[in-house]
Amino acid sequence: MAVLLRWVELEEDAPTSGFPWDLAAVRAWDRLEFTSSVTYLIGENASGKSTLLEAIAVEAGINPEGGTQNLRFAQRPTESDLARHLRLSWAGKARRRFFLRAETFFNMATAYEEVADGDDPMSGLHDRSHGQQFLDAVRSRFGPGGLFLMDEPEAALSFTSQLALMRVMHEYGSQGSQFIVATHSPVLLTFPDADILLIDEQGVRRVGLEDAPPFVDVRDYLNAPDVYLHHLLGRDSSPDPAS
Repeated sequence: MAVLLRWVELEEDAPTSGFPWDLAAVRAWDRLEFTSSVTYLIGENASGKSTLLEAIAVEAGINPEGGTQNLRFAQRPTESDLARHLRLSWAGKARRRFFLRAETFFNMATAYEEVADGDDPMSGLHDRSHGQQFLDAVRSRFGPGGLFLMDEPEAALSFTSQLALMRVMHEYGSQGSQFIVATHSPVLLTFPDADILLIDEQGVRRVGLEDAPPFVDVRDYLNAPDVYLHHLLGRDSSPDPAS
Protein backbone atom coordinates (compact mmCIF):
# COMPACT_ATOMS: atom_id res chain seq x y z
CA MET A 1 0.00 0.00 0.00
CA ALA A 2 1.46 3.35 -1.06
CA VAL A 3 1.73 6.65 0.73
CA LEU A 4 2.29 9.58 -1.62
CA LEU A 5 1.55 12.31 0.91
CA ARG A 6 3.73 11.55 3.94
CA TRP A 7 2.68 14.29 6.28
CA VAL A 8 0.96 17.65 6.70
CA GLU A 9 2.62 20.20 8.96
CA LEU A 10 1.30 23.43 10.47
CA GLU A 11 3.71 26.33 10.13
CA GLU A 12 5.11 27.75 13.36
CA ASP A 13 3.82 31.26 12.61
CA ALA A 14 0.23 30.11 12.06
CA PRO A 15 -2.42 32.07 14.00
CA THR A 16 -3.69 30.59 17.26
CA SER A 17 -7.18 32.08 17.60
CA GLY A 18 -10.25 32.70 15.47
CA PHE A 19 -11.59 30.52 12.66
CA PRO A 20 -10.29 27.98 11.72
CA TRP A 21 -7.60 28.01 14.40
CA ASP A 22 -10.08 27.33 17.21
CA LEU A 23 -11.26 24.09 15.60
CA ALA A 24 -10.28 20.79 17.21
CA ALA A 25 -8.93 19.60 13.85
CA VAL A 26 -6.41 22.44 13.78
CA ARG A 27 -5.70 23.39 17.34
CA ALA A 28 -3.74 20.54 18.92
CA TRP A 29 -1.19 19.22 16.44
CA ASP A 30 1.96 20.30 14.65
CA ARG A 31 2.21 17.44 12.15
CA LEU A 32 -0.15 14.77 10.87
CA GLU A 33 1.60 11.73 9.45
CA PHE A 34 -0.02 9.39 6.94
CA THR A 35 1.15 5.79 7.19
CA SER A 36 -1.54 3.93 5.26
CA SER A 37 -2.93 4.18 1.76
CA VAL A 38 -6.34 4.87 3.36
CA THR A 39 -6.77 7.41 6.16
CA TYR A 40 -10.12 8.35 7.67
CA LEU A 41 -10.81 11.60 9.49
CA ILE A 42 -13.69 11.17 11.93
CA GLY A 43 -15.32 13.48 14.45
CA GLU A 44 -18.55 15.21 15.35
CA ASN A 45 -20.04 17.98 13.21
CA ALA A 46 -18.07 21.22 13.57
CA SER A 47 -14.91 19.39 14.69
CA GLY A 48 -13.18 20.74 11.58
CA LYS A 49 -12.42 17.57 9.65
CA SER A 50 -13.89 18.95 6.42
CA THR A 51 -12.04 22.24 6.88
CA LEU A 52 -8.79 20.33 7.33
CA LEU A 53 -9.44 18.13 4.29
CA GLU A 54 -10.29 21.18 2.19
CA ALA A 55 -7.04 22.89 3.21
CA ILE A 56 -5.04 19.80 2.26
CA ALA A 57 -6.78 19.80 -1.12
CA VAL A 58 -5.98 23.47 -1.73
CA GLU A 59 -2.32 23.07 -0.75
CA ALA A 60 -2.14 19.99 -3.01
CA GLY A 61 -3.29 22.16 -5.91
CA ILE A 62 -6.83 20.78 -6.15
CA ASN A 63 -9.90 22.92 -6.61
CA PRO A 64 -11.43 23.51 -3.13
CA GLU A 65 -14.99 22.87 -4.31
CA GLY A 66 -14.08 19.55 -5.91
CA GLY A 67 -12.64 18.06 -9.07
CA THR A 68 -9.06 17.75 -10.26
CA GLN A 69 -6.15 20.14 -10.21
CA ASN A 70 -7.14 21.11 -13.76
CA LEU A 71 -10.79 21.98 -13.03
CA ARG A 72 -11.28 25.54 -11.80
CA PHE A 73 -14.65 26.89 -10.71
CA ALA A 74 -16.01 28.70 -7.67
CA GLN A 75 -19.73 28.83 -7.03
CA ARG A 76 -19.40 30.15 -3.48
CA PRO A 77 -15.85 30.16 -2.10
CA THR A 78 -15.77 29.14 1.57
CA GLU A 79 -12.20 27.93 2.04
CA SER A 80 -10.38 29.15 5.12
CA ASP A 81 -6.84 30.53 5.42
CA LEU A 82 -5.60 27.20 6.78
CA ALA A 83 -4.00 26.09 3.50
CA ARG A 84 -1.70 29.12 3.56
CA HIS A 85 -0.12 27.81 6.74
CA LEU A 86 0.26 24.14 5.77
CA ARG A 87 3.31 22.35 4.45
CA LEU A 88 2.92 19.05 2.62
CA SER A 89 5.68 16.47 2.36
CA TRP A 90 5.52 14.10 -0.60
CA ALA A 91 7.08 10.67 -0.95
CA GLY A 92 6.28 10.57 -4.64
CA LYS A 93 4.42 12.44 -7.36
CA ALA A 94 0.67 11.91 -7.52
CA ARG A 95 -0.10 11.27 -11.19
CA ARG A 96 -3.68 12.36 -10.66
CA ARG A 97 -5.49 14.23 -7.90
CA PHE A 98 -9.19 14.50 -7.21
CA PHE A 99 -11.40 15.96 -4.48
CA LEU A 100 -14.88 14.43 -4.15
CA ARG A 101 -16.94 16.65 -1.89
CA ALA A 102 -20.57 15.90 -1.03
CA GLU A 103 -21.36 19.49 -0.07
CA THR A 104 -20.42 20.96 -3.45
CA PHE A 105 -20.90 17.97 -5.71
CA PHE A 106 -23.82 19.53 -7.63
CA ASN A 107 -21.66 22.55 -8.50
CA MET A 108 -18.79 20.33 -9.56
CA ALA A 109 -21.08 18.26 -11.80
CA THR A 110 -22.34 21.46 -13.41
CA ALA A 111 -18.77 22.64 -14.03
CA TYR A 112 -17.88 19.36 -15.71
CA GLU A 113 -21.02 19.60 -17.85
CA GLU A 114 -19.60 22.79 -19.31
CA VAL A 115 -16.08 21.52 -20.06
CA ALA A 116 -16.30 17.75 -20.63
CA ASP A 117 -16.95 16.32 -24.08
CA GLY A 118 -19.80 13.94 -24.79
CA ASP A 119 -17.69 10.81 -24.37
CA ASP A 120 -16.57 11.79 -20.88
CA PRO A 121 -18.69 10.13 -18.14
CA MET A 122 -18.45 13.42 -16.23
CA SER A 123 -20.38 15.26 -18.94
CA GLY A 124 -23.78 13.87 -17.98
CA LEU A 125 -23.66 13.49 -14.23
CA HIS A 126 -26.90 15.41 -13.72
CA ASP A 127 -28.75 12.79 -15.78
CA ARG A 128 -28.17 10.12 -13.11
CA SER A 129 -29.19 9.49 -9.53
CA HIS A 130 -27.12 11.05 -6.77
CA GLY A 131 -25.48 7.75 -5.86
CA GLN A 132 -24.77 6.92 -9.49
CA GLN A 133 -23.19 10.35 -9.94
CA PHE A 134 -20.80 9.74 -7.09
CA LEU A 135 -19.74 6.28 -8.25
CA ASP A 136 -19.44 7.40 -11.87
CA ALA A 137 -17.18 10.27 -10.80
CA VAL A 138 -15.07 7.85 -8.77
CA ARG A 139 -14.76 5.33 -11.58
CA SER A 140 -14.01 8.05 -14.11
CA ARG A 141 -11.43 10.08 -12.22
CA PHE A 142 -9.80 7.63 -9.78
CA GLY A 143 -6.94 5.46 -10.94
CA PRO A 144 -3.45 4.15 -10.12
CA GLY A 145 -0.83 6.36 -8.51
CA GLY A 146 -3.14 9.17 -7.42
CA LEU A 147 -4.12 11.19 -4.36
CA PHE A 148 -7.86 11.15 -3.78
CA LEU A 149 -9.64 13.17 -1.12
CA MET A 150 -13.29 12.55 -0.22
CA ASP A 151 -15.51 14.53 2.11
CA GLU A 152 -18.44 12.48 3.46
CA PRO A 153 -18.96 10.38 0.30
CA GLU A 154 -21.53 8.27 2.17
CA ALA A 155 -23.97 11.20 1.91
CA ALA A 156 -25.07 9.89 -1.49
CA LEU A 157 -24.31 6.20 -1.15
CA SER A 158 -26.40 3.24 -0.03
CA PHE A 159 -24.86 0.41 1.94
CA THR A 160 -24.09 -1.58 -1.21
CA SER A 161 -22.71 1.51 -2.96
CA GLN A 162 -20.37 2.15 -0.04
CA LEU A 163 -19.08 -1.39 -0.49
CA ALA A 164 -18.62 -0.66 -4.20
CA LEU A 165 -16.62 2.44 -3.29
CA MET A 166 -14.37 0.42 -1.00
CA ARG A 167 -13.76 -2.04 -3.80
CA VAL A 168 -12.53 0.81 -6.02
CA MET A 169 -10.36 2.10 -3.17
CA HIS A 170 -8.85 -1.34 -2.69
CA GLU A 171 -8.19 -1.76 -6.41
CA TYR A 172 -6.36 1.54 -6.82
CA GLY A 173 -4.78 1.48 -3.36
CA SER A 174 -3.00 -1.70 -4.42
CA GLN A 175 -1.77 0.21 -7.49
CA GLY A 176 -0.11 3.05 -5.63
CA SER A 177 -2.98 5.41 -4.83
CA GLN A 178 -3.68 7.13 -1.52
CA PHE A 179 -7.05 8.11 -0.04
CA ILE A 180 -7.85 10.61 2.71
CA VAL A 181 -11.53 10.56 3.64
CA ALA A 182 -13.62 12.58 6.10
CA THR A 183 -16.56 10.39 7.08
CA HIS A 184 -19.28 9.44 9.56
CA SER A 185 -19.79 6.04 7.93
CA PRO A 186 -19.19 2.95 10.09
CA VAL A 187 -19.20 0.91 6.89
CA LEU A 188 -16.29 2.75 5.29
CA LEU A 189 -14.31 2.56 8.53
CA THR A 190 -14.10 -1.23 8.22
CA PHE A 191 -11.66 -0.91 5.30
CA PRO A 192 -8.75 -3.26 6.13
CA ASP A 193 -5.59 -1.68 7.57
CA ALA A 194 -6.94 1.86 7.30
CA ASP A 195 -5.70 4.57 9.65
CA ILE A 196 -8.52 6.21 11.62
CA LEU A 197 -7.81 9.69 12.99
CA LEU A 198 -10.31 10.80 15.62
CA ILE A 199 -10.79 14.57 15.95
CA ASP A 200 -12.29 15.84 19.20
CA GLU A 201 -11.59 18.35 21.95
CA GLN A 202 -8.43 16.45 22.84
CA GLY A 203 -7.05 17.08 19.36
CA VAL A 204 -6.25 14.46 16.71
CA ARG A 205 -5.28 10.88 17.59
CA ARG A 206 -5.26 7.46 16.00
CA VAL A 207 -7.87 4.96 17.15
CA GLY A 208 -8.78 1.41 16.21
CA LEU A 209 -12.08 0.44 14.64
CA GLU A 210 -13.46 -0.79 17.97
CA ASP A 211 -12.78 2.63 19.50
CA ALA A 212 -14.09 4.71 16.59
CA PRO A 213 -17.33 6.45 17.68
CA PRO A 214 -19.17 6.12 14.34
CA PHE A 215 -18.64 2.36 14.41
CA VAL A 216 -19.23 1.87 18.15
CA ASP A 217 -22.30 4.10 18.34
CA VAL A 218 -24.10 2.52 15.37
CA ARG A 219 -23.22 -1.00 16.51
CA ASP A 220 -24.54 -0.33 20.02
CA TYR A 221 -27.68 1.31 18.70
CA LEU A 222 -28.51 -1.55 16.35
CA ASN A 223 -27.94 -4.03 19.16
CA ALA A 224 -30.49 -2.28 21.40
CA PRO A 225 -32.51 0.42 19.59
CA ASP A 226 -35.33 0.28 22.15
CA VAL A 227 -32.97 1.36 24.92
CA TYR A 228 -31.85 4.41 22.94
CA LEU A 229 -35.36 5.31 21.80
CA HIS A 230 -36.71 5.03 25.32
CA HIS A 231 -34.30 7.73 26.49
CA LEU A 232 -34.57 9.76 23.30
CA LEU A 233 -38.35 9.79 22.95
CA GLY A 234 -39.29 9.31 26.58
CA ARG A 235 -41.58 6.40 25.94
CA ASP A 236 -41.69 2.69 25.25
CA SER A 237 -40.76 2.29 21.60
CA SER A 238 -41.90 -1.33 21.34
CA PRO A 239 -44.63 -1.98 18.75
CA ASP A 240 -48.17 -2.05 20.11
CA PRO A 241 -49.32 -5.69 19.81
CA ALA A 242 -52.92 -4.50 19.37
CA SER A 243 -52.10 -2.31 16.39
